[in-house]
Amino acid sequence: MKKLTLALITSSLFFVVASAVSAQRPTRITFARGATTKVVTGTLNGYRSHQTYVIRVRKGQTLTTEAVKNFITIGVEAPPGSTYEQDMAADCHDKNEVSPTARGDYTISVTECRKADRWRGTFKFRVTVK
Repeated sequence: MKKLTLALITSSLFFVVASAVSAQRPTRITFARGATTKVVTGTLNGYRSHQTYVIRVRKGQTLTTEAVKNFITIGVEAPPGSTYEQDMAADCHDKNEVSPTARGDYTISVTECRKADRWRGTFKFRVTVK
């Protein structure tokens, strides 16, 4: 009976930790004073892995993203009230441009490109706001 109770407690703890990991908050992208470009680095562990970032922009700017290292898909989700819709071409979506931007937080999600060979490890992408 003690073994069964221990197994139930252990598995419950595992599910709590797993749900906390999957509910991680997005990483905020900020620029150094006077900078308009930043290279962001992250890690992916396969096709189901993803990283999420948030960047705040002003109305009327141009937001661009471009993969620098490894084959990644970069998704850009605009804030409420924006008319931007990402082009869903048949490529990896490793480049995006939003112009003009609406004021608010844009969510950038990075996943492994499913149209390229599998890989695991670090990726880099450049984000520019002008």
